[in-house]
Amino acid sequence: MRLSIILLILPIIFMLSVCKQDKPTGVAQDKSVSVSQDKSMNVSQDKYAIEREKMVSDQIIMRGVKDNLVLSAMRKVPRHEFVPEDKKKYAYEDRPLEIGEDQTISQPYIVALMTELLGLKGDEKVLEIGTGSGYQAAILAEIVKQVYTIEIIKSLADNAEERLKRLGYNNITVKCGDGYQGWKEHAPFDGIIVTAAPDHIPQPLIEQLKVGGRLVIPVGSVFQELKLITKTDKGIIEKNVIPVRFVPMTGEAQEKKGSKR
Repeated sequence: MRLSIILLILPIIFMLSVCKQDKPTGVAQDKSVSVSQDKSMNVSQDKYAIEREKMVSDQIIMRGVKDNLVLSAMRKVPRHEFVPEDKKKYAYEDRPLEIGEDQTISQPYIVALMTELLGLKGDEKVLEIGTGSGYQAAILAEIVKQVYTIEIIKSLADNAEERLKRLGYNNITVKCGDGYQGWKEHAPFDGIIVTAAPDHIPQPLIEQLKVGGRLVIPVGSVFQELKLITKTDKGIIEKNVIPVRFVPMTGEAQEKKGSKR
């Protein structure tokens, strides 16, 4: 009798033992997959962080940009998030990249230089003309209190707005429209930055600058010059910085091509 009971119990004990062993094995496998995915993401993030640091040291600091606020922003903003998927591997290279609609994201050095020329301290309100993918706006947002940015191409404006919100930039307001007339409702601005080239300086942008404010803008058609405009109580001071090559400013800027302010 005892032998029969033992023989009946043994298979049950064996089955319970197998089930007990199987359950932890499954959990361990799930954790292993999760850890593997986390490691993969960390490696990717670390790779981009290393590329950003190299971009700042080799392309930007070596060319003379010194402003610590600008350098910190360039190190922080994930440039690869602002380019198409097939361009991510080139995101930190020393060149502009196409972002669609015949538009480009500027070379990292030019972004840093133009930002430095604004002379920002941290509590400013800045207007950007030509949102593009939103990268320049993100750099500005890391430094200043509020950024207003205008993009004439609706698909780019919509994508940039979604991207900036996803990345947590709550101090950027995006508008789809013609930037030639600026954004009067939010003027005056401490700084204005233009990322497309008209062949003359739009007068509304001058008018919407605070006294003491700065406008950084590429001007020209075939040959372009990056200009720094400083507004004073007596007028403006205009300075040529370096030759550049930007996409042309469209809309009203093209309609008034050849005019003077």
